[in-house]
Amino acid sequence: MTSQNASAQFDKQEIWQKDRDHFMHPWTDFSTFKETGSMVFHQADGVSLQDADGKRYLDGIGGLWCVNIGYGRDEIAEAVAEQIRDIPYFSTFGHHTTAPAARLAAKLAELAPGDLNHVFYGCGGSVANDTAVRMIHFYFNQLGQPSKKQIISRIDGYHGSTYMAMSITGVEVDHIGFDIDRQLVHHISSPNPYRRPQDQSLEAFCDEKVQELEDKILELGPDNVAAFFAEPIMGAGGVIVPPEGYHRKTLEVCRKYDVLYVSDEVVTAFGRLGHMFASEDEFGIVPDIITCAKGLTSGYLPLGATIFSDRIYEVISKPQADGAIFTHGFTYSGHPVSCAAGLKNIEIMEREGLCAHVEDVGDYFERRLHELEDLEIVGDVRGRKFMMCLENVADKTTKDLIAPEAKVGNRIADECQQRGLIVRPLAHMNILSPTLILSREHVDFVVATLRESIEAATASLKADGYLPR
Repeated sequence: MTSQNASAQFDKQEIWQKDRDHFMHPWTDFSTFKETGSMVFHQADGVSLQDADGKRYLDGIGGLWCVNIGYGRDEIAEAVAEQIRDIPYFSTFGHHTTAPAARLAAKLAELAPGDLNHVFYGCGGSVANDTAVRMIHFYFNQLGQPSKKQIISRIDGYHGSTYMAMSITGVEVDHIGFDIDRQLVHHISSPNPYRRPQDQSLEAFCDEKVQELEDKILELGPDNVAAFFAEPIMGAGGVIVPPEGYHRKTLEVCRKYDVLYVSDEVVTAFGRLGHMFASEDEFGIVPDIITCAKGLTSGYLPLGATIFSDRIYEVISKPQADGAIFTHGFTYSGHPVSCAAGLKNIEIMEREGLCAHVEDVGDYFERRLHELEDLEIVGDVRGRKFMMCLENVADKTTKDLIAPEAKVGNRIADECQQRGLIVRPLAHMNILSPTLILSREHVDFVVATLRESIEAATASLKADGYLPR
């Protein structure tokens, strides 16, 4: 071993140790973390990551649904450095602004559907959804309807991990051991077509779920319900694509009872489905509010946004009393460096035609992944474009799940990692949300690696007694 390699090895061990001893990671399984610690990544470029030992991996999860333009973009680094030199920060409270904050707000208004012409900045998706709740409550207060406070969301919907955003989240396993607000937030069923009764048509299933929303509004009282939160495609709950017409029909229900419709596009915006925003272009609706983050800067810097309609702005921008101000915001709202990264990110996406690329290669990705449905444990392959999920089952006919302690999603992810591919395990599922610059050749590698890995995981499940031999 050369001295240079020895130094690199020492550095890796140092980072591993400090990380294990001091960095408390989000969404961590402490039954294994204290023993295994973290995998240390060292470099990244294009679609790939490199660990501290020099091994390369194709990033099949895009960081976390977010590195849309890929890694190592010098243009982003240069835009950020230039902004830091110009003005790295100043508060946007009151009547102050910077050029990147103003320009990005105008750009988002241009890209967003309908009359969603106003932008409130935060540091991520959770904060964008929390902002939406406070804004909605303030809106109805201003209209003299203070009883309209209740929020409706969906089982398996994910909206963030701040207190309110996690309360709106309907992924029950995320609530274990934590408190959430069960008085303000109410959940209706997931519109998951794969789990509908076998003898029920998609149309009947859709109508049933839409009716459930209306029934919930009537149960709570229309004068008490403020908003419905919905991801166009449910992400962390298992990449659930609702049946055709679901979003349009639920929006009609919301309009009927003056319930605001919040489209959580933290994952789906900025190209993941082949559009800058998916609400209108993919699902044919213009919501009252869109929340976004992640792909807004491709994860290069933290930034989120709550984009809302002229109708809402006209109400909340009027003083509630003499001398009163709109008392909501954050130190880093409209941070000029993050906004500069967002502007450059969108510029790159438009210049390189990444949405059209996703439309093309995303269709190929879907087709190739569906080929894996011939494998013994793959019960469902679902999603759109570069937002996909494989659901693994013990029996394809009954759709019964493999025992949770088998950790089938983790087994497959571990097998993929050994073969140079990062995929996300989620209980019995595996999720793929790669960078948007993936080529057909990259897709072929992903699918071939998944096939080998699922076959290897199936063999280990049989050897361990979780599946019949």
